[in-house]
Amino acid sequence: MKSKAILLAFILGFLFVGNSAGAQDTGNPWRTLGLMKFERQFDESDGVSQQKGRFVPIIKALEGKEITIKGYVIPLSGKKAQSHFMFSAYPFSDCFFCGKAGPESVIEVFAKGDTKIAFDDESITIKGIFYFTSQDPNDVMFTLKEAEIVKK
Repeated sequence: MKSKAILLAFILGFLFVGNSAGAQDTGNPWRTLGLMKFERQFDESDGVSQQKGRFVPIIKALEGKEITIKGYVIPLSGKKAQSHFMFSAYPFSDCFFCGKAGPESVIEVFAKGDTKIAFDDESITIKGIFYFTSQDPNDVMFTLKEAEIVKK
């Protein structure tokens, strides 16, 4: 009887963990992207061991889908409004480029058509089609194409 109770508890625990890990947090895609896994791999071409990104299934499921995400514009040029920029889960002072966050916290954005999105210190919400671009944690791993502003 005790072994049946243990087995039942194990199965219920597995189902609960499996369901919670497999469900995308549609209210906050940054949380889903934060599930990105990194593995240290040896690169024989240059003889250096480095971390490589491994896209877990929940993140792979976003590929080619429209997502809506709230964050901060990180400009790539000195222009006030841009159609190509970085988008961060954190304000500029805390973003990946300043060393306080990981590569899973930024997305390279290409706005829809010739639309230009203004740089501001306030967060904005945008939507677009999500793609993977790299598994290198020193490069941008995610891209949002056909992006447009949803609200400020």
